[in-house]
Amino acid sequence: MSMNNVGRPTAPNIGTNDTGPMTSTGNRALMLEEVLIFEKGGVDRSGVDLESVPEFTSRLGGLERTEEIGLFGLSEAETVRHYTRLSRQNYGIDLGFFPLGSCTMKHNPRLNEKMARLPGFADIHPLQPQSTVQGALELIDQLAGWLMKLTNMPAVAMSPKAGAHGELCGILAIRAALEARGDAREVVLVPESAHGTNPATAAFAGYKVENIPANASGRVDVDALKARLGPDVAAVMITNPNTCGLFEPDMKVISDAVHTAGAFVYCDGANFNAIVGRVRPGDLGVDAMHINLHKTFSTPHGGGGPGSGPVVLSAALAPFAPFPMVRKVGGEYHLVEEENADAEAANSFGRMVAFHGQMGMFTRALSYIMSHGADGLRQVAEDAVLNANYILRSMEDVLDAPFAASGPCMHEAIFSDKGFADGMTTLDVAKGLIDEGYHPMTMYFPLVVHGAMLVEPTETESKRDIDQFIAAFRYVVQRAKDGDASLSTAPHHAPRRRLDETAAARNPQLVWAKE
Repeated sequence: MSMNNVGRPTAPNIGTNDTGPMTSTGNRALMLEEVLIFEKGGVDRSGVDLESVPEFTSRLGGLERTEEIGLFGLSEAETVRHYTRLSRQNYGIDLGFFPLGSCTMKHNPRLNEKMARLPGFADIHPLQPQSTVQGALELIDQLAGWLMKLTNMPAVAMSPKAGAHGELCGILAIRAALEARGDAREVVLVPESAHGTNPATAAFAGYKVENIPANASGRVDVDALKARLGPDVAAVMITNPNTCGLFEPDMKVISDAVHTAGAFVYCDGANFNAIVGRVRPGDLGVDAMHINLHKTFSTPHGGGGPGSGPVVLSAALAPFAPFPMVRKVGGEYHLVEEENADAEAANSFGRMVAFHGQMGMFTRALSYIMSHGADGLRQVAEDAVLNANYILRSMEDVLDAPFAASGPCMHEAIFSDKGFADGMTTLDVAKGLIDEGYHPMTMYFPLVVHGAMLVEPTETESKRDIDQFIAAFRYVVQRAKDGDASLSTAPHHAPRRRLDETAAARNPQLVWAKE
Protein backbone atom coordinates (compact mmCIF):
# COMPACT_ATOMS: atom_id res chain seq x y z
CA MET A 1 0.00 0.00 0.00
CA SER A 2 1.33 3.39 -0.92
CA MET A 3 1.28 6.31 1.45
CA ASN A 4 -1.66 8.68 1.11
CA ASN A 5 -0.37 12.24 1.16
CA VAL A 6 -3.45 13.90 -0.29
CA GLY A 7 -4.23 16.98 1.72
CA ARG A 8 -0.88 16.93 3.51
CA PRO A 9 1.46 18.80 1.19
CA THR A 10 2.82 20.87 4.03
CA ALA A 11 5.34 18.38 5.31
CA PRO A 12 8.90 19.69 5.37
CA ASN A 13 10.48 18.95 2.00
CA ILE A 14 13.54 16.77 2.07
CA GLY A 15 16.16 18.34 -0.13
CA THR A 16 15.19 21.94 0.43
CA ASN A 17 17.52 24.08 2.44
CA ASP A 18 15.06 26.61 3.90
CA THR A 19 14.85 24.70 7.16
CA GLY A 20 18.56 24.17 7.64
CA PRO A 21 20.67 21.18 6.65
CA MET A 22 18.50 18.43 5.17
CA THR A 23 18.19 14.91 6.52
CA SER A 24 17.41 11.77 4.58
CA THR A 25 14.52 10.81 6.87
CA GLY A 26 12.77 14.12 7.39
CA ASN A 27 13.53 13.77 11.11
CA ARG A 28 15.14 16.68 12.93
CA ALA A 29 17.59 15.42 15.50
CA LEU A 30 15.44 13.51 18.01
CA MET A 31 12.20 15.16 16.83
CA LEU A 32 10.84 12.41 14.63
CA GLU A 33 8.49 12.67 11.69
CA GLU A 34 5.31 10.65 12.12
CA VAL A 35 2.89 9.42 9.49
CA LEU A 36 -0.73 8.56 10.06
CA ILE A 37 -1.36 5.34 11.93
CA PHE A 38 -3.13 3.93 8.85
CA GLU A 39 0.02 4.41 6.81
CA LYS A 40 2.30 2.43 9.06
CA GLY A 41 0.05 -0.44 10.05
CA GLY A 42 -1.51 -3.21 8.02
CA VAL A 43 -4.67 -5.29 7.96
CA ASP A 44 -2.56 -8.46 8.17
CA ARG A 45 -0.73 -7.39 11.32
CA SER A 46 -1.57 -7.65 14.99
CA GLY A 47 0.09 -6.72 18.25
CA VAL A 48 -1.20 -9.86 19.98
CA ASP A 49 -1.46 -13.57 19.25
CA LEU A 50 -5.05 -14.79 19.09
CA GLU A 51 -6.24 -18.34 18.81
CA SER A 52 -8.10 -19.27 15.66
CA VAL A 53 -11.83 -18.75 15.87
CA PRO A 54 -13.51 -22.14 16.39
CA GLU A 55 -16.15 -23.38 14.03
CA PHE A 56 -19.53 -21.87 14.78
CA THR A 57 -22.99 -21.57 13.32
CA SER A 58 -23.99 -18.04 12.45
CA ARG A 59 -27.24 -16.76 13.87
CA LEU A 60 -27.32 -13.64 11.68
CA GLY A 61 -29.51 -15.18 9.00
CA GLY A 62 -27.41 -14.18 6.01
CA LEU A 63 -26.55 -10.72 7.31
CA GLU A 64 -22.95 -11.67 8.03
CA ARG A 65 -20.15 -9.43 6.78
CA THR A 66 -18.62 -10.96 3.67
CA GLU A 67 -15.63 -8.66 3.29
CA GLU A 68 -12.64 -8.09 5.51
CA ILE A 69 -13.30 -5.42 8.13
CA GLY A 70 -10.02 -3.71 7.21
CA LEU A 71 -8.84 -2.79 10.69
CA PHE A 72 -5.18 -1.86 10.85
CA GLY A 73 -2.86 -3.50 13.33
CA LEU A 74 0.43 -2.51 14.91
CA SER A 75 2.77 -4.05 17.42
CA GLU A 76 2.69 -2.64 20.95
CA ALA A 77 6.02 -0.91 20.45
CA GLU A 78 4.86 0.72 17.22
CA THR A 79 1.64 1.86 18.86
CA VAL A 80 3.34 3.36 21.90
CA ARG A 81 5.90 5.16 19.75
CA HIS A 82 3.22 6.50 17.41
CA TYR A 83 1.23 8.16 20.16
CA THR A 84 4.31 9.30 22.05
CA ARG A 85 5.62 11.06 18.94
CA LEU A 86 2.25 12.70 18.37
CA SER A 87 2.16 13.87 22.00
CA ARG A 88 5.53 15.59 21.48
CA GLN A 89 3.99 17.61 18.66
CA ASN A 90 1.17 18.83 20.88
CA TYR A 91 1.54 22.28 22.43
CA GLY A 92 -0.17 23.07 25.70
CA ILE A 93 0.08 25.28 28.75
CA ASP A 94 2.19 22.64 30.53
CA LEU A 95 4.81 23.04 27.80
CA GLY A 96 5.18 26.78 27.50
CA PHE A 97 3.77 30.29 27.36
CA PHE A 98 0.34 30.39 25.72
CA PRO A 99 -0.59 34.07 25.19
CA LEU A 100 -4.03 33.65 23.58
CA GLY A 101 -5.88 36.88 24.31
CA SER A 102 -9.37 36.61 25.79
CA CYS A 103 -8.79 32.92 26.48
CA THR A 104 -6.71 33.10 29.67
CA MET A 105 -4.56 30.04 29.15
CA LYS A 106 -3.20 29.86 32.68
CA HIS A 107 -1.39 27.20 34.64
CA ASN A 108 -3.59 24.56 36.28
CA PRO A 109 -2.16 23.85 39.75
CA ARG A 110 -1.59 20.15 40.38
CA LEU A 111 -3.19 20.49 43.80
CA ASN A 112 -6.51 21.04 42.02
CA GLU A 113 -5.99 17.88 40.00
CA LYS A 114 -5.20 15.87 43.12
CA MET A 115 -8.39 17.05 44.83
CA ALA A 116 -10.53 16.35 41.76
CA ARG A 117 -9.19 12.79 41.65
CA LEU A 118 -10.20 11.93 45.20
CA PRO A 119 -12.48 8.89 44.93
CA GLY A 120 -15.28 10.66 46.79
CA PHE A 121 -15.51 13.19 43.99
CA ALA A 122 -14.14 11.35 40.95
CA ASP A 123 -16.05 8.08 41.33
CA ILE A 124 -19.55 9.29 42.08
CA HIS A 125 -22.42 8.89 39.63
CA PRO A 126 -25.06 11.56 38.96
CA LEU A 127 -27.83 9.03 39.59
CA GLN A 128 -26.56 7.97 43.03
CA PRO A 129 -28.99 8.48 45.91
CA GLN A 130 -28.48 11.99 47.23
CA SER A 131 -27.92 10.65 50.73
CA THR A 132 -24.67 9.06 49.45
CA VAL A 133 -23.28 12.23 47.85
CA GLN A 134 -23.80 14.78 50.60
CA GLY A 135 -20.14 15.82 50.46
CA ALA A 136 -20.31 16.53 46.73
CA LEU A 137 -23.50 18.56 47.11
CA GLU A 138 -21.91 20.49 49.97
CA LEU A 139 -18.92 21.25 47.73
CA ILE A 140 -21.23 22.62 45.01
CA ASP A 141 -23.01 24.72 47.62
CA GLN A 142 -19.72 26.06 49.00
CA LEU A 143 -18.46 27.00 45.55
CA ALA A 144 -21.78 28.68 44.79
CA GLY A 145 -21.42 30.67 48.00
CA TRP A 146 -17.95 31.86 47.00
CA LEU A 147 -19.13 32.92 43.54
CA MET A 148 -22.01 34.91 45.03
CA LYS A 149 -19.72 36.53 47.58
CA LEU A 150 -17.05 37.48 45.04
CA THR A 151 -19.64 39.01 42.71
CA ASN A 152 -22.07 40.34 45.36
CA MET A 153 -24.96 38.61 43.60
CA PRO A 154 -27.77 36.84 45.53
CA ALA A 155 -28.12 33.70 43.35
CA VAL A 156 -26.13 31.46 41.04
CA ALA A 157 -27.00 28.74 38.52
CA MET A 158 -24.28 26.08 38.67
CA SER A 159 -25.36 23.76 35.85
CA PRO A 160 -24.25 25.57 32.63
CA LYS A 161 -21.43 23.63 31.00
CA ALA A 162 -19.33 26.43 29.51
CA GLY A 163 -19.10 30.17 29.06
CA ALA A 164 -21.35 30.44 26.01
CA HIS A 165 -23.75 28.00 27.66
CA GLY A 166 -23.81 30.33 30.64
CA GLU A 167 -24.59 33.25 28.34
CA LEU A 168 -27.59 31.33 27.06
CA CYS A 169 -28.65 30.61 30.64
CA GLY A 170 -28.54 34.31 31.50
CA ILE A 171 -30.45 35.35 28.39
CA LEU A 172 -33.11 32.70 29.02
CA ALA A 173 -33.51 33.99 32.58
CA ILE A 174 -33.92 37.50 31.21
CA ARG A 175 -36.51 36.33 28.70
CA ALA A 176 -38.40 34.48 31.44
CA ALA A 177 -38.42 37.61 33.60
CA LEU A 178 -39.74 39.71 30.71
CA GLU A 179 -42.42 37.15 29.85
CA ALA A 180 -43.48 37.00 33.50
CA ARG A 181 -44.37 40.68 33.34
CA GLY A 182 -45.96 40.33 29.90
CA ASP A 183 -43.25 42.34 28.18
CA ALA A 184 -42.39 40.95 24.74
CA ARG A 185 -39.13 42.67 23.81
CA GLU A 186 -37.13 41.46 20.85
CA VAL A 187 -33.77 43.29 20.63
CA VAL A 188 -30.47 42.66 22.41
CA LEU A 189 -27.75 45.31 22.13
CA VAL A 190 -24.14 44.12 21.91
CA PRO A 191 -21.20 46.57 21.95
CA GLU A 192 -18.40 46.09 19.41
CA SER A 193 -15.96 45.44 22.23
CA ALA A 194 -17.93 42.39 23.46
CA HIS A 195 -16.94 38.77 23.03
CA GLY A 196 -17.94 37.21 19.72
CA THR A 197 -20.12 34.64 21.43
CA ASN A 198 -22.44 37.36 22.81
CA PRO A 199 -24.30 38.20 19.56
CA ALA A 200 -24.38 34.51 18.66
CA THR A 201 -26.02 33.67 21.98
CA ALA A 202 -28.63 36.41 21.67
CA ALA A 203 -29.48 35.31 18.12
CA PHE A 204 -29.67 31.67 19.20
CA ALA A 205 -32.16 32.68 21.89
CA GLY A 206 -34.33 34.29 19.22
CA TYR A 207 -33.45 37.96 19.68
CA LYS A 208 -32.54 40.49 17.03
CA VAL A 209 -29.00 41.71 17.60
CA GLU A 210 -27.87 45.30 17.14
CA ASN A 211 -24.31 46.56 17.59
CA ILE A 212 -23.30 49.52 19.70
CA PRO A 213 -20.09 51.22 18.50
CA ALA A 214 -16.93 51.64 20.52
CA ASN A 215 -15.56 55.12 21.15
CA ALA A 216 -12.04 56.29 20.41
CA SER A 217 -10.77 54.88 23.71
CA GLY A 218 -11.96 51.35 22.86
CA ARG A 219 -14.87 51.41 25.28
CA VAL A 220 -18.66 51.45 24.87
CA ASP A 221 -20.02 54.63 23.30
CA VAL A 222 -22.38 55.43 26.16
CA ASP A 223 -24.23 58.15 24.28
CA ALA A 224 -24.93 55.78 21.38
CA LEU A 225 -26.14 53.13 23.81
CA LYS A 226 -28.46 55.50 25.62
CA ALA A 227 -29.83 56.76 22.31
CA ARG A 228 -30.76 53.24 21.24
CA LEU A 229 -32.46 52.13 24.46
CA GLY A 230 -36.21 51.81 24.15
CA PRO A 231 -39.25 49.63 24.88
CA ASP A 232 -38.13 46.99 22.35
CA VAL A 233 -34.72 46.38 24.00
CA ALA A 234 -34.63 43.31 26.23
CA ALA A 235 -31.01 43.45 27.34
CA VAL A 236 -27.52 44.73 26.80
CA MET A 237 -24.73 42.14 26.65
CA ILE A 238 -21.52 43.83 27.68
CA THR A 239 -18.09 42.33 28.28
CA ASN A 240 -16.21 43.84 31.21
CA PRO A 241 -13.24 44.03 31.18
CA ASN A 242 -13.85 44.18 27.46
CA THR A 243 -12.14 42.49 24.54
CA CYS A 244 -9.88 45.49 23.98
CA GLY A 245 -8.44 44.66 27.40
CA LEU A 246 -10.05 47.73 29.00
CA PHE A 247 -12.28 48.22 32.01
CA GLU A 248 -15.61 49.92 31.35
CA PRO A 249 -15.57 52.80 33.88
CA ASP A 250 -19.13 53.85 32.97
CA MET A 251 -20.62 50.46 33.81
CA LYS A 252 -22.85 51.81 36.58
CA VAL A 253 -24.06 54.64 34.35
CA ILE A 254 -24.85 52.07 31.63
CA SER A 255 -26.67 49.76 34.06
CA ASP A 256 -28.79 52.60 35.45
CA ALA A 257 -29.78 53.69 31.94
CA VAL A 258 -30.63 50.12 30.91
CA HIS A 259 -32.74 49.53 34.01
CA THR A 260 -34.56 52.85 33.55
CA ALA A 261 -35.48 51.63 30.06
CA GLY A 262 -36.93 48.43 31.56
CA ALA A 263 -34.20 46.17 30.20
CA PHE A 264 -31.56 43.95 31.84
CA VAL A 265 -27.76 43.98 31.91
CA TYR A 266 -25.93 40.81 30.95
CA CYS A 267 -22.20 40.93 31.68
CA ASP A 268 -19.80 38.56 29.99
CA GLY A 269 -17.61 37.64 32.95
CA ALA A 270 -15.05 35.70 30.98
CA ASN A 271 -12.36 38.20 31.99
CA PHE A 272 -13.25 38.12 35.68
CA ASN A 273 -9.69 37.08 36.52
CA ALA A 274 -8.63 40.70 35.92
CA ILE A 275 -10.94 42.08 38.61
CA VAL A 276 -11.64 39.22 41.03
CA GLY A 277 -11.19 40.41 44.59
CA ARG A 278 -11.14 44.02 43.38
CA VAL A 279 -14.55 44.62 41.76
CA ARG A 280 -17.95 43.08 42.53
CA PRO A 281 -20.14 43.10 39.38
CA GLY A 282 -23.28 43.19 41.53
CA ASP A 283 -22.21 46.65 42.70
CA LEU A 284 -22.18 47.80 39.08
CA GLY A 285 -25.83 46.91 38.44
CA VAL A 286 -25.24 43.64 36.57
CA ASP A 287 -28.27 41.32 36.39
CA ALA A 288 -26.56 38.20 35.08
CA MET A 289 -22.95 37.17 34.50
CA HIS A 290 -21.34 33.89 33.62
CA ILE A 291 -18.00 32.95 35.13
CA ASN A 292 -15.71 30.70 33.12
CA LEU A 293 -14.21 28.61 35.91
CA HIS A 294 -11.16 27.87 33.76
CA LYS A 295 -10.32 31.53 33.22
CA THR A 296 -10.57 32.81 36.74
CA PHE A 297 -10.29 29.71 38.89
CA SER A 298 -7.80 27.72 36.85
CA THR A 299 -9.67 24.65 35.74
CA PRO A 300 -8.39 23.01 32.52
CA HIS A 301 -9.14 24.82 29.28
CA GLY A 302 -9.30 23.69 25.70
CA GLY A 303 -10.00 20.53 23.84
CA GLY A 304 -13.74 21.06 23.95
CA GLY A 305 -14.30 20.47 27.60
CA PRO A 306 -15.46 19.49 30.03
CA GLY A 307 -16.20 23.11 30.83
CA SER A 308 -18.22 24.91 33.43
CA GLY A 309 -19.86 28.33 33.29
CA PRO A 310 -21.92 29.12 36.41
CA VAL A 311 -24.14 32.20 36.11
CA VAL A 312 -24.67 34.63 38.96
CA LEU A 313 -28.07 36.33 38.99
CA SER A 314 -29.52 39.50 40.48
CA ALA A 315 -32.54 39.50 42.77
CA ALA A 316 -34.72 40.34 39.76
CA LEU A 317 -33.59 37.24 37.86
CA ALA A 318 -33.01 34.80 40.74
CA PRO A 319 -36.61 33.41 40.67
CA PHE A 320 -36.08 32.27 37.07
CA ALA A 321 -32.86 30.28 37.60
CA PRO A 322 -32.75 26.85 35.91
CA PHE A 323 -33.12 23.45 37.54
CA PRO A 324 -31.51 21.75 39.35
CA MET A 325 -30.60 23.82 42.40
CA VAL A 326 -28.74 22.68 45.52
CA ARG A 327 -30.46 23.52 48.79
CA LYS A 328 -29.68 22.72 52.41
CA VAL A 329 -32.73 21.81 54.45
CA GLY A 330 -32.59 20.45 57.98
CA GLY A 331 -28.87 19.82 57.85
CA GLU A 332 -28.99 17.86 54.57
CA TYR A 333 -28.36 18.89 51.00
CA HIS A 334 -30.77 18.03 48.21
CA LEU A 335 -31.42 18.93 44.59
CA VAL A 336 -34.48 20.92 43.60
CA GLU A 337 -35.80 19.40 40.38
CA GLU A 338 -38.92 19.95 38.29
CA GLU A 339 -40.80 17.26 40.15
CA ASN A 340 -40.07 18.61 43.64
CA ALA A 341 -40.02 22.34 42.88
CA ASP A 342 -41.26 24.46 45.76
CA ALA A 343 -42.76 27.93 45.65
CA GLU A 344 -39.29 29.47 45.56
CA ALA A 345 -38.51 27.65 42.32
CA ALA A 346 -41.97 27.88 40.75
CA ASN A 347 -40.85 30.42 38.10
CA SER A 348 -37.71 28.57 36.93
CA PHE A 349 -37.31 28.71 33.17
CA GLY A 350 -36.63 24.98 33.19
CA ARG A 351 -33.70 22.68 32.71
CA MET A 352 -30.66 23.20 30.46
CA VAL A 353 -28.68 20.03 31.08
CA ALA A 354 -29.32 16.47 32.17
CA PHE A 355 -27.50 16.68 35.50
CA HIS A 356 -26.17 19.31 37.88
CA GLY A 357 -22.85 20.42 36.40
CA GLN A 358 -19.21 19.33 36.10
CA MET A 359 -18.15 17.87 39.44
CA GLY A 360 -14.48 17.77 38.45
CA MET A 361 -14.46 21.44 37.52
CA PHE A 362 -16.31 22.39 40.71
CA THR A 363 -13.72 20.55 42.78
CA ARG A 364 -10.80 22.17 40.99
CA ALA A 365 -12.29 25.67 41.23
CA LEU A 366 -13.05 25.41 44.94
CA SER A 367 -9.54 24.03 45.55
CA TYR A 368 -8.11 27.05 43.76
CA ILE A 369 -10.25 29.48 45.75
CA MET A 370 -9.50 27.89 49.11
CA SER A 371 -5.77 27.54 48.44
CA HIS A 372 -5.49 31.21 47.48
CA GLY A 373 -7.81 32.76 50.05
CA ALA A 374 -9.13 36.30 49.85
CA ASP A 375 -5.70 37.95 49.67
CA GLY A 376 -4.51 35.46 47.06
CA LEU A 377 -7.49 36.06 44.79
CA ARG A 378 -6.88 39.79 44.91
CA GLN A 379 -3.24 39.09 44.03
CA VAL A 380 -4.42 37.08 41.01
CA ALA A 381 -6.11 40.15 39.55
CA GLU A 382 -3.21 42.43 40.37
CA ASP A 383 -0.63 40.11 38.79
CA ALA A 384 -2.74 39.55 35.66
CA VAL A 385 -3.04 43.30 35.13
CA LEU A 386 0.62 43.95 35.96
CA ASN A 387 1.85 41.33 33.48
CA ALA A 388 -0.37 42.60 30.66
CA ASN A 389 0.73 46.19 31.21
CA TYR A 390 4.37 45.10 31.29
CA ILE A 391 3.95 43.62 27.81
CA LEU A 392 2.00 46.66 26.58
CA ARG A 393 4.64 49.13 27.68
CA SER A 394 7.51 46.90 26.52
CA MET A 395 6.13 46.67 22.98
CA GLU A 396 4.55 50.05 22.27
CA ASP A 397 7.79 51.55 20.88
CA VAL A 398 7.95 48.93 18.12
CA LEU A 399 4.28 48.00 17.68
CA ASP A 400 1.19 50.16 17.34
CA ALA A 401 -0.91 49.96 20.51
CA PRO A 402 -4.14 51.75 19.55
CA PHE A 403 -5.50 52.15 23.07
CA ALA A 404 -2.25 52.69 24.95
CA ALA A 405 -3.26 56.28 25.63
CA SER A 406 -6.51 55.09 27.24
CA GLY A 407 -4.61 54.24 30.40
CA PRO A 408 -3.52 50.93 31.89
CA CYS A 409 -4.94 47.86 30.22
CA MET A 410 -6.46 45.06 32.24
CA HIS A 411 -5.77 41.37 31.56
CA GLU A 412 -4.55 41.67 27.97
CA ALA A 413 -2.68 44.03 25.65
CA ILE A 414 -3.86 44.77 22.13
CA PHE A 415 -1.73 45.78 19.14
CA SER A 416 -2.37 46.46 15.44
CA ASP A 417 -0.45 45.77 12.22
CA LYS A 418 0.14 49.47 11.57
CA GLY A 419 3.72 50.05 10.44
CA PHE A 420 4.36 46.65 8.90
CA ALA A 421 6.11 46.63 5.50
CA ASP A 422 3.91 46.16 2.44
CA GLY A 423 2.79 42.55 2.17
CA MET A 424 3.55 41.73 5.81
CA THR A 425 0.59 40.68 7.94
CA THR A 426 -0.42 39.76 11.45
CA LEU A 427 -0.55 36.15 10.29
CA ASP A 428 3.14 36.35 9.31
CA VAL A 429 4.04 37.54 12.81
CA ALA A 430 2.02 34.74 14.36
CA LYS A 431 3.75 32.12 12.21
CA GLY A 432 7.12 33.66 13.00
CA LEU A 433 6.40 33.28 16.72
CA ILE A 434 5.87 29.56 16.19
CA ASP A 435 9.43 29.29 14.88
CA GLU A 436 10.56 31.09 18.04
CA GLY A 437 8.81 28.50 20.21
CA TYR A 438 5.69 30.44 21.15
CA HIS A 439 2.05 29.67 20.52
CA PRO A 440 0.63 32.69 18.65
CA MET A 441 -1.55 35.27 20.31
CA THR A 442 -5.19 35.80 19.29
CA MET A 443 -5.26 37.30 15.79
CA TYR A 444 -7.65 39.63 13.96
CA PHE A 445 -9.92 39.98 16.98
CA PRO A 446 -11.50 42.19 18.17
CA LEU A 447 -12.61 43.60 14.83
CA VAL A 448 -12.38 47.20 16.04
CA VAL A 449 -8.57 47.00 15.56
CA HIS A 450 -7.06 46.36 12.12
CA GLY A 451 -4.82 43.30 12.08
CA ALA A 452 -5.38 42.89 15.81
CA MET A 453 -2.90 41.01 18.00
CA LEU A 454 -4.39 40.30 21.41
CA VAL A 455 -1.81 39.13 23.96
CA GLU A 456 -2.77 37.80 27.39
CA PRO A 457 0.11 36.70 29.64
CA THR A 458 -2.14 35.76 32.61
CA GLU A 459 -1.01 36.04 36.20
CA THR A 460 0.89 32.77 36.21
CA GLU A 461 3.86 33.75 34.01
CA SER A 462 7.14 34.82 35.61
CA LYS A 463 8.98 38.01 34.65
CA ARG A 464 11.78 35.91 33.18
CA ASP A 465 9.38 34.05 30.88
CA ILE A 466 7.60 37.25 29.87
CA ASP A 467 10.93 38.94 29.12
CA GLN A 468 11.90 36.06 26.85
CA PHE A 469 8.58 36.32 25.02
CA ILE A 470 8.95 40.09 24.65
CA ALA A 471 12.41 39.64 23.14
CA ALA A 472 11.09 37.10 20.62
CA PHE A 473 7.99 39.19 19.86
CA ARG A 474 10.07 42.31 19.22
CA TYR A 475 12.42 40.36 16.95
CA VAL A 476 9.58 38.98 14.82
CA VAL A 477 7.77 42.33 14.68
CA GLN A 478 10.97 44.02 13.50
CA ARG A 479 11.23 41.45 10.70
CA ALA A 480 7.66 42.34 9.67
CA LYS A 481 8.50 46.04 9.69
CA ASP A 482 11.67 45.40 7.67
CA GLY A 483 9.77 43.34 5.08
CA ASP A 484 11.73 40.14 5.70
CA ALA A 485 10.33 37.93 2.91
CA SER A 486 11.22 34.71 4.75
CA LEU A 487 8.63 35.63 7.37
CA SER A 488 5.84 35.23 4.82
CA THR A 489 6.59 31.49 4.56
CA ALA A 490 7.04 30.82 8.29
CA PRO A 491 6.94 28.56 10.19
CA HIS A 492 10.12 26.92 8.91
CA HIS A 493 10.92 24.78 11.94
CA ALA A 494 7.51 23.34 12.84
CA PRO A 495 6.55 19.74 12.05
CA ARG A 496 4.25 21.09 9.31
CA ARG A 497 4.57 24.14 7.11
CA ARG A 498 2.03 26.92 6.65
CA LEU A 499 -1.37 25.75 5.54
CA ASP A 500 -3.54 27.34 2.90
CA GLU A 501 -5.91 28.52 5.62
CA THR A 502 -8.70 29.44 3.22
CA ALA A 503 -8.66 25.98 1.63
CA ALA A 504 -8.32 24.32 5.03
CA ALA A 505 -11.42 26.15 6.26
CA ARG A 506 -13.55 25.79 3.14
CA ASN A 507 -12.45 22.39 1.94
CA PRO A 508 -11.29 20.48 4.99
CA GLN A 509 -10.14 16.91 4.45
CA LEU A 510 -10.90 15.27 7.74
CA VAL A 511 -11.30 11.63 6.71
CA TRP A 512 -8.40 9.47 5.63
CA ALA A 513 -8.99 7.38 2.52
CA LYS A 514 -6.84 4.81 0.84
CA GLU A 515 -5.43 5.97 -2.47
